[in-house]
Amino acid sequence: MPRPTRTPFDIKNAVAAKKREMIEMRRDFHRNPETGFKEKRTAGIVADKLKALGLKVNEGIAGTGVTGLLQAGATRKTLLIRADMDALALTEENKTDYASQNDGAMHACGHDGHTAMLLTVADILTGHKETLKGNIKFLFQPAEEGPGGAKPMLDEGVLEKPRVNAALVMHVCTDIPVGMIATAPGPRLASMDQIAITIKGKGGHGAMPHQTVDSIVVAGKVVDTIQTIVSREVDPMKPVVVTIGTISGGTAFNIICHTVEMKGTVRCLDAKVRLDMPKRLKRIIAGVTSSMRAKFKLDYIFNYPVLVNDETMNAFVSQAATETIGAKNILATAPAMGSEDMAFFMEQVPGCYFAVGARNEKKGFVNPHHNPRFDFDEDAMSVGAEVMLRSVLKYLG
Repeated sequence: MPRPTRTPFDIKNAVAAKKREMIEMRRDFHRNPETGFKEKRTAGIVADKLKALGLKVNEGIAGTGVTGLLQAGATRKTLLIRADMDALALTEENKTDYASQNDGAMHACGHDGHTAMLLTVADILTGHKETLKGNIKFLFQPAEEGPGGAKPMLDEGVLEKPRVNAALVMHVCTDIPVGMIATAPGPRLASMDQIAITIKGKGGHGAMPHQTVDSIVVAGKVVDTIQTIVSREVDPMKPVVVTIGTISGGTAFNIICHTVEMKGTVRCLDAKVRLDMPKRLKRIIAGVTSSMRAKFKLDYIFNYPVLVNDETMNAFVSQAATETIGAKNILATAPAMGSEDMAFFMEQVPGCYFAVGARNEKKGFVNPHHNPRFDFDEDAMSVGAEVMLRSVLKYLG
């Protein structure tokens, strides 16, 4: 565990001085949400603010991604800090004066707050860059909600020039009370893969099933049987989720359909278990379909990997949070089966993903993420910004 450090400037007051501006930025982004790879207005504002700070700015990465480089120290160590910019394709139901003005788009996951917090952190650190022994690459990512902007940014070399050595990211969370932080080493978020299964039987008259191979019945058996992977094949201490989200087949009430198509997702917290999932699914589906005289096709698409917090980077964040809010307000929550494409960055460099509590029942901030009435307590942004600043100083101070 890193030792408590004497900070070279008053971080708490520095954040307090920027709080109003940070909230105004967040609300502006909230009024003007943009979905994945369409974040042109947001990216333009981000780039302009980074340029005004005198940072070296790169725009148009993976379409709408932006980076700002603060070259502050004599060492070659570089820390990446990431914020996601995209909104969801959702119609907002809140009636606040900062509610979405774009029909069918809403910041329902807090990315507006992430962007405002990181811009504030960049502002403060630029004003105190003499305290840093290394570089900071501020990365503003498109399309975290899908189809994923991290991998395209990686493919365009965002971890190079200069080479990134470590990464940090924070995410507001309305499951956690405002004034608290959640972080722990090890796996934190699951991998997220997609599956598409096609079942081919033999169509015919609904009154003459003996002349057919009912692909709907076969599909039902497949949906049921693949759950035995979770219940009977995988170590129960290594969680797995297999979900079929869509089933499509049939054209009329009295026709036994020829083909059924199903789509779903597989989530794992163990990388090895994840790699074994395609062959397990294929074996079980093959057994079910062959026993019922049907054929099948399985497409397994590997998407986001498991997000794993590095022990040392997590220790930096834990100590920073202790100095900000006290050890009693740090939660070591259980890993979640949700996913985050920040995992692509953290496959390449050690990093830490931490959650910033943003729930406040007294103020009515209780709705979950991806809900049309989602909102969060903006006091959370001051906590998040301060923890991030202290974490950066522990790594580069």
